[in-house]
Amino acid sequence: MDSAQGEGRTVEWAVVSGGIGPLLLAATADGLVGVVFHAGEEVRREAPGRIAARLGAEPVETATGRLAEPIRMLEAYFAGRLREFRLPLDWSLTSGFNRQVLRELASGVPYGTVVGYGELAARVGQPGAAQAVGAAMGANPLPVVVPCHRVVEADGGLGGFGGGLETKRRLLVLEGVLPEPLF
Repeated sequence: MDSAQGEGRTVEWAVVSGGIGPLLLAATADGLVGVVFHAGEEVRREAPGRIAARLGAEPVETATGRLAEPIRMLEAYFAGRLREFRLPLDWSLTSGFNRQVLRELASGVPYGTVVGYGELAARVGQPGAAQAVGAAMGANPLPVVVPCHRVVEADGGLGGFGGGLETKRRLLVLEGVLPEPLF
């Protein structure tokens, strides 16, 4: 098997604390490839192998090397000191319409703002594809960094979120979109 098919390829992974609970991060030589919410024991046991298998690579647990900068940036983001992630991203776990929508989201919806599902669909030339945008958000392999939490319903509702609505709410509070809860 040549290296293009995965021989010698690795996916480095680590679990970090965030303002929304533990996150599992994964990176290839091309960049950050995965962010997984609620990284308890079961996620730690299953997600690295699942991600690596999809990429034809071997999982390696380490918080240095490829993950050092993503970890530093996430810590700064949750501390309120970072508004934009400038990281190399590996888009290998998404393709087609989903990749197009996620790239637009990453570049076109800045910190502290939100966009409707339908508006995001229109931005990628598919104005009737609000539900497909919702599916793309649900399949986002890089949540937080590619900010699917910034996509909301046209009527102001939060919409769905793979990390749970409370996590989405906390991210939008962090970014100043929603007010701090009273209690």
